[in-house]
Amino acid sequence: MNKKTKKILIGLTAFSVIFFGSMFTVDQRQQVLILQFGEPIRTIDTPGIKFKIPLIQNAVFFDKRIIDLALSEQEVIASDQKRLIINAFAKYQITDPLKFYTTVGNSYTLSSKLSGILDSSLRQIIGEVTLNELLTENRGDVMKKIKDVVSASSEIFGIKIIDVRIMRADLPKENSDAIYARMQTEREKEAREIRANGAEEAQKIRAEADKQKTIILAEAKKQSDLARGNGEAESIKIYASSYGRDPEFADFYRSMNAYKTALQSDKTRMIISPDNEFFKYFGSTRN
Repeated sequence: MNKKTKKILIGLTAFSVIFFGSMFTVDQRQQVLILQFGEPIRTIDTPGIKFKIPLIQNAVFFDKRIIDLALSEQEVIASDQKRLIINAFAKYQITDPLKFYTTVGNSYTLSSKLSGILDSSLRQIIGEVTLNELLTENRGDVMKKIKDVVSASSEIFGIKIIDVRIMRADLPKENSDAIYARMQTEREKEAREIRANGAEEAQKIRAEADKQKTIILAEAKKQSDLARGNGEAESIKIYASSYGRDPEFADFYRSMNAYKTALQSDKTRMIISPDNEFFKYFGSTRN
């Protein structure tokens, strides 16, 4: 291989190194800050193939997507002096790569600083509200206040706070046990009151039912007595009428009924004179 060929190969190699060293690709999920001798000179936020001066300039990539930051478990105190165990998280997005690079440099440093801001904001806002406000529909307003405070404090980092949420808000175990015991006592008291009210209501219903029963039975007995009295009156009237028409037959019928009543049992024993008036229709001993 002659010297000319070597020079060409060396030139092609150098050109390839320079060319490919100056070319880089920006993904649609990324944004880039171009540094020249360590000083930021421009930002790139559009995807595609981009170029820089090799050896002089270098590209620093940042994520354009929404990033989650989870805060470790914290104990905070509400305005009513209730202690709470809080788990929270924040969602943020890098909006100004230049400001982000000059203030925090990378995501690890930001996580440390933003965690401190989130922690202090939680303590500040939750310390101004009661436990009931935090556990009811007012929780949304509380979270908005926390988000506003975190956004104002973290704006200098070139990021935008998308959302701040409390994943879990629990009482410490000893408080939870005490509250559970109190709730159990209250539920038992409420159950006793409900049972007592139910028993009282049942007694009222039974008393009313007994009253209605007595009234109905009395009314029925009254109607029965009236019907029986009317029947007997009608019977006496009929009997008197028939007795007037045929006194002998009426006397006979009355004697037959007396025999039926008196001799109803097989064990009936009667010691009466044979010529007694009671047996006059059994045959006369006078003849």
